[in-house]
Amino acid sequence: MHPVEVETALESMVVIVDTREQLTTALQQRLKSFPMWEREKLEAGDYSAKFVLPSGDPYLLPVSIERKYGLDELCMCYCQQRGRFEREFKRASDAQIKLYLLVEGATWEKAYAGRYRSQMRPKSLIASMLAWLARYNCQIIFCDKQTSGQLIYDILYREGKEHLLNLERKR
Repeated sequence: MHPVEVETALESMVVIVDTREQLTTALQQRLKSFPMWEREKLEAGDYSAKFVLPSGDPYLLPVSIERKYGLDELCMCYCQQRGRFEREFKRASDAQIKLYLLVEGATWEKAYAGRYRSQMRPKSLIASMLAWLARYNCQIIFCDKQTSGQLIYDILYREGKEHLLNLERKR
């Protein structure tokens, strides 16, 4: 696509919020970071985006962001809910959806130090996170809760721009 067409398509960006993402106060805060958004069931993850191409056709970005509120929730995903969590990443991989794992209020230092509420040992948590990086080619991103909405939007915008610029080459 021509850069002018890409810019026009980017202006049409709508953030897709998965219908299973609970309507909490924190979600309402995140939604304020999105100029346009709508709720829709996603195949994987909690957030994605769609654009209107110059032809008028919709384009669903093959990128999704799975958001976790902290290391506590992430430990639960790797332990009690591991099967469901792994199936979601496998589904994304099979559908060729790039998946980001965004964890609010977390750092590698907190993970290594075991600064979370779970019986999961730091060594096991680190091993699981690194295995996910290798196995599913995902990106793990840590951020503050206050910036997660803007970061979600910015990731989807930048991914969208790259995909739209390369759309013609892929066809």
